[in-house]
Amino acid sequence: MQLEIITAQPATPAYPFPLLFVHGAWHGAWCWQEYFLDYFAAQGFATHALSLRGHGNSPGRQHLRWTRLREYAQDVAAVAARLPAPPVLIGHSMGGAVVQQVLAQRPAPAAVLLASVPPAGVLATTLRIAARHPLLFAKVNLKLSLYPLVATSDLAREHFFCAEMPADQVAGYAARLQDESYLGFLDMLAFGLSRPPRGQTPVLVLGAAQDRIFYPPEVAATARAYHTEAVIFPDMAHDMMLEPGWQQVADHIIAWLRTRPPAAA
Repeated sequence: MQLEIITAQPATPAYPFPLLFVHGAWHGAWCWQEYFLDYFAAQGFATHALSLRGHGNSPGRQHLRWTRLREYAQDVAAVAARLPAPPVLIGHSMGGAVVQQVLAQRPAPAAVLLASVPPAGVLATTLRIAARHPLLFAKVNLKLSLYPLVATSDLAREHFFCAEMPADQVAGYAARLQDESYLGFLDMLAFGLSRPPRGQTPVLVLGAAQDRIFYPPEVAATARAYHTEAVIFPDMAHDMMLEPGWQQVADHIIAWLRTRPPAAA
């Protein structure tokens, strides 16, 4: 399968492993291209972002509803295998769950979980969304489609962006959101969760204080599962790579990668 991969290469490489960015639900590789890819490349990192099957410009949209989380993990593993060295895996939201599945199969030099699905899954998130939007949630289950949850700019802001994000910017990002796998959602709910591996992969766990998808205590639980401590950014919402404070997040990841020796993958 020929997946969409967006790459930014550094003029002067300054890190021994490439970075592979994995997007979350409703998104595609475009969410990393907006700021992160060029910024990390300017700091000496070879950067790559894939669109998982059925997302962005990758094939598989016609089968998206029934795509399993493990198939997304296969996409990441396949792209990683084609890179010149094992990559650092950076996963956002659902992409964090995908990265956790990959780590359960093989170690990586390092991994970053950014506002990630917790190892315990999305039950708490699902109950919160169902309570806020009972009619929309019923529509999701009747249509077997998650798109109704992000179908307007107001819903996109509620789930992904802080109140300070300019309205035109929210509208632009909302227009790029798409449907997500219903079966993948069920995997994150219960059927496809992975236990944190007992490996050598260093893991950085980041979250956002204004996140309405995964609350800070859930991010902290993710960190505990990987025997580390979460870093919570106080003035940010779920889409940390697109929020006004994205550079703080990028700089924290860069500093962590430069000061922590990567594991052999």
